Amino acid sequence: MEKVWQVRPKIDNDFIIKNPGFSRVVLQLLFNRGLKDKKEIEQFFNSSSGDFFDPFLFNNMATAVDLIIKHIKAEDKIVIYGDYDADGVTSTAILAQVLTILKAKIEIYIPDRASEGYGLNKKAIDEFIKNNLKLIITVDGGIRDKNEVEYAKASGLDIIITDHHVSPEEKDLPDCLIINPNVAGENYPFKNLAGAGVAAKLAEAIISRAKLPKEIKEKLREQTLDLAAIGTIADCVSLLGENRILVKEGLKVVNKNKRMGLGELIKVAQINGEIEEWNIGFQIAPRLNAAGRMEHANTAFELLTTKNKEEAETLSRRLNNRNIDRQRITEEIMGEIEKKIEVGADPVRKSTLSNGAREKIIIGVCPLREEKEAEVWNEGVIGLVAGKLSDKYYRPVLVITKGQEGYKGSGRSIPEFNIIAALEEAREFLEKYGGHPAACGFSLKEENLENFIDKMKKLAEGKLNKTDLRPKLEIEAELALEEIDEGLVKNLEKFSPFGQDNPRPKFISRKAQIKDIINMGIDGQHVKFRFNGLWAVAFGRSEEWKKFKIGDKVDVVYYIENNNFNGRSEVQLKLVDIKSHNA
Repeated sequence: MEKVWQVRPKIDNDFIIKNPGFSRVVLQLLFNRGLKDKKEIEQFFNSSSGDFFDPFLFNNMATAVDLIIKHIKAEDKIVIYGDYDADGVTSTAILAQVLTILKAKIEIYIPDRASEGYGLNKKAIDEFIKNNLKLIITVDGGIRDKNEVEYAKASGLDIIITDHHVSPEEKDLPDCLIINPNVAGENYPFKNLAGAGVAAKLAEAIISRAKLPKEIKEKLREQTLDLAAIGTIADCVSLLGENRILVKEGLKVVNKNKRMGLGELIKVAQINGEIEEWNIGFQIAPRLNAAGRMEHANTAFELLTTKNKEEAETLSRRLNNRNIDRQRITEEIMGEIEKKIEVGADPVRKSTLSNGAREKIIIGVCPLREEKEAEVWNEGVIGLVAGKLSDKYYRPVLVITKGQEGYKGSGRSIPEFNIIAALEEAREFLEKYGGHPAACGFSLKEENLENFIDKMKKLAEGKLNKTDLRPKLEIEAELALEEIDEGLVKNLEKFSPFGQDNPRPKFISRKAQIKDIINMGIDGQHVKFRFNGLWAVAFGRSEEWKKFKIGDKVDVVYYIENNNFNGRSEVQLKLVDIKSHNA
């Protein structure tokens, strides 16, 4: 599907004059990220671990730490209740690591995705009561589990909720200690922490109260940063503000390679050289997530906490194999849904999709009434499928599959449609739900499925009726090819780590003349174009762009990078999109 190119508005001369120490391109990128005054710019480029906010700025942090210390001193059993994604597993590992060193009696509980689902559940709480546990600490979840919290408290358990997800209305909040930057009235200044970031804040607060030498405390804090960085990158939260510092500092710890399991996972993923944020996002996090998607997340937790090399090797190979399975199953489900995209039939009665790409929202359901014997889709990958479909067709997408009790669904959305707000409006049909404006998860009974789908279709139609639903390509600035050199590459490197709200910069150049074309790869599937002295590479696009010839004048969108090969380094472009000039 052809993308709409959207170039950000140019900065004005006043902004350039006020910031004489930076080039026009750098200032444009800063402005695009909302960084407009000198203090913000200084913090963006020069912040360090000394700029972290005090964890005790959280309203309930001091009380929560006192409660945890009380239970440690009483030698009570404490359970860390995690989640099965990479953010949840790293959050669990952070608290487990710190509390174990402080001699707490802990147990770990990560629910099974298929049989228990997301969040607290009463069956697990019954087990905690039976095993004489006294304190539950949730990580990366619990903010919508009011009934479960009441059940635990009625049975004499203390509970602390640590979470980062959008909270419900105040009347629906759990009645317990809550550490969540997104709760109404919370004073903590940074609102975009991932679950692992919140867990790291709690760990830091606990460490600060421990009776340990200063150097040991510093070492313990550092040992949480690699896990917090992985969870933050994996959960795709904003990489501005405190998260930027956390990821920068955490990547330093990752590259010290002192965590046994992580080192083995890096080997099995065949990652060479320095670990960067994209290695985490596209190679490490998917393998950690594969545990919870394909079997049980305990495998990922054990890998991150083991100190046994043989166990680390075994677990890393296992996760790698599960990730291969995950990729295969994701593609299979994608294929099933895409076959029906243009059918235009009702999702519940006749097909797996709601009027395909012509609808404002894509809804895939499995199995349907007439397909009761069909193999249900693996609920561990339906979120990935939804994300891929949303990216491809630029629509909000819900993928729903039969669970052990009723149906379970996962959604991904576009900026123009707040999917968690839509679920709020359709909550009468749901059993449980949660998430962010761009991603959600939910469960519902079979008898509510049709009404829920009808409601979501009406909401999407109303919100997106006049919206241009073509994929958008956000471009930072227009450059002349002559402006691209080593100095620009070095300036761009200062903006890393890249991620949400701080994307790797894409630029556009117009009326570039193709001087040469080279096909690469065993099957010639890759292509390089030469524009004057610059080469531009595109992987897997040679067939798509075969119409372009030497001498053509084109408009190109690209990343700028250094190509290091055989000891030589040269600036090259990595093509994102290309169109004939004035097409």
